[in-house]
Formats: sequence, C-alpha cells, structure tokens
Amino acid sequence: MERSRHKKVLIIGSSGAGKSTFSKQLAKKWNLPLIHLDSLYWNEGWVPTPKDEFIEIVKDKLEEEQWIMDGNFKSTLEWRTEYADLIIFLDFQRTLCTYRVLKRVWMHRGKTRDDMALGCNEKLDWEFLRFVWSFPKKVRPAILNVLEDASTQRDICILRNPKEVKAFLDTARTTNENIIGVHTNERQNIK
Repeated sequence: MERSRHKKVLIIGSSGAGKSTFSKQLAKKWNLPLIHLDSLYWNEGWVPTPKDEFIEIVKDKLEEEQWIMDGNFKSTLEWRTEYADLIIFLDFQRTLCTYRVLKRVWMHRGKTRDDMALGCNEKLDWEFLRFVWSFPKKVRPAILNVLEDASTQRDICILRNPKEVKAFLDTARTTNENIIGVHTNERQNIK
C-alpha cells in the first residue's frame, strides 16, 4: 500500500464529534500509526498524568516520524499544530456531539473503550456534559485562531458533519495529493 504524503495528521474537535472513530479509519486507510491523546493522559481509574509529564510524553510522540494524533488538550495544541502537516477539525454541532456522548456512555457503560487507558471505564458527569455543550463558545474560537495561524504552513480541513467525514474518507486517496487548506476564516459562524 502506498503511503500518504501527509505524515503527521492532527485530528481535533469536540468530545462526541467522532475523533477516535475517524482517526482509526484514516490511520488504516493511510497506513499511519495512531496516537490517542486520551490514552496518554488518563491512567487507570481516571487518574490524570501530571501536566509536566504529559507534555513531555506528547513532545516525544510529536518527534516520531509519522502519526495520526487525535485529541484536544489545549495545553499542547499549538505545539501539535507546529508538527502536523495536515490538521483536520471536526467542527460539529453541539447537539450531535452531546447525543453521541450520551450514546457512547450507554453503549460502553462499565467498559473501557479501546482508545482509552485500561481501567478508565466509560462514565458521565455534569462537568463533562457542560464542557461538550459549551465547546462551540468556549473552545472553538481558540481552535479557529490556532488554525488561522497555522493555515499558511499547514493543510487545514474543517469537516462540519458526518456526511463530510464520510465524503473525506471515501475520496481520500492513499497518496491524498488532493488535500488543500480550507475554511480557515470562519469566525462569523461562531455562535
């Protein structure tokens, strides 16, 4: 299988947007190793890795020759964009993301997902739901700023719904030379 011209792909978006599912599919299609930031940050029993240690782990992963990396983590976003040659932002509506989070909790209740650290059984709390609901107003503007800054040196792709994700996967070639920077000046759509 021929490899993609993009060797370092960053996938970001709200919880529930489908970052992990999309990244698994893209990693398989492009034959790139996959890194889930959640599995690096969380330890058994939902114990977070200390911030300094997490930053060092992420820095080490960024130095690897190729990867697809999914996750948000504001503390490392700018560094990750500096290393990525393609950034894909799953910019979905909060109602869909919230629905998907609730569905995920129900489907994986009492189990650990394969994109999480062992011993992190699926759970839900109000703080997490508030984070997902407020993502468009509290997190999205900062992401758009980072993407705008990166757009002159990185390929940027903003996918706004599951139909666009499917179209991307269906049309992305293993050599993906048709990927170009898009949608970096979308500030007027922030609600």
